[in-house]
Amino acid sequence: MKVNFAALSVLGVICISAVYNNGVHAQVTSDNTLKTVVEASNNSYAIKDGTRVGKNLFHSFSQFSIPSGGSASFNNDTDIQNIFSRVTGGNISNIDGAINANGSANLFLLNPAGMIFGKNASLNIGGSFIGTTANSIKFADGTEFSAVQGVDKPLLTMTVPIGLQMGKDSG
Repeated sequence: MKVNFAALSVLGVICISAVYNNGVHAQVTSDNTLKTVVEASNNSYAIKDGTRVGKNLFHSFSQFSIPSGGSASFNNDTDIQNIFSRVTGGNISNIDGAINANGSANLFLLNPAGMIFGKNASLNIGGSFIGTTANSIKFADGTEFSAVQGVDKPLLTMTVPIGLQMGKDSG
């Protein structure tokens, strides 16, 4: 009987470890393409810098997930009109905390892998919020801000967005 209990205990530990290691760990991390700096403290993330073009601010993340009780705060200048953010890492964004931005900026969050908003998710921004699973945002001058890696097109523009591009295999 001791052998069976020991074997069952070992099997239980293996199962618990597998579930823990496959779980999504909330985090916000830069993909180092657009000068985005993320400072983490417990479950709070301060998002700084990025690439500014006129009154638009561009950020790029490899992961963007916020746990319950956590927050992601865009530390943008108050004269910014639009914050364009993309997630390039291929993982779903699990958002169950607060997203904050300064001033009256509109916030665009682009993640082709998907987004799940939990019951504790909240927005504290002065403008509109657009969360999309599109591959890119297309601007009036023809340029695209793409979340699909390997795109060699220009990234930044000063014109207004005219649409979201879903790609050929949209779901």
